[in-house]
Amino acid sequence: MRVYLVIMDETEEAGVALRFAARRAERTGGQVHLLAVVPRQQFVAFGGIQATIEEEARARAEALVTSAAGSLMGDASKPPIIAVRQGDGISVVREYLGEHPEVSALVLGAANNGGPGPLVSHFASIAGQLPCPVYVIPGGLDEAALNRLG
Repeated sequence: MRVYLVIMDETEEAGVALRFAARRAERTGGQVHLLAVVPRQQFVAFGGIQATIEEEARARAEALVTSAAGSLMGDASKPPIIAVRQGDGISVVREYLGEHPEVSALVLGAANNGGPGPLVSHFASIAGQLPCPVYVIPGGLDEAALNRLG
């Protein structure tokens, strides 16, 4: 079974990557894994305040990835796997790939304008060293284009 790992955040390009992966999974009899990364806070507040800030960030990430999974449920034959992890995005994705050898492809969305983003830049530059292919999906693709590709 093909497993497509999508890194979810609140950007439009993440949504495009998710729709691409969902179409590929449906056509190949595969499954989508959704990974939301909660970055560590850059500052250190008093213990209780810091814990509250981190918990709020985690709750937002969980709501985001749960909502994304819900949007797939009607179209997918297999329910998506959901994970929320805290840490540096690159490290978290590398760890997830190491823990999940069943992942067949890492699906990332590239911004429609500006730079591609840190995850796309990093993983595209080391694609030959990864245990799976990297799909970089342009964030500006519309539904018709996604249907042609998926």
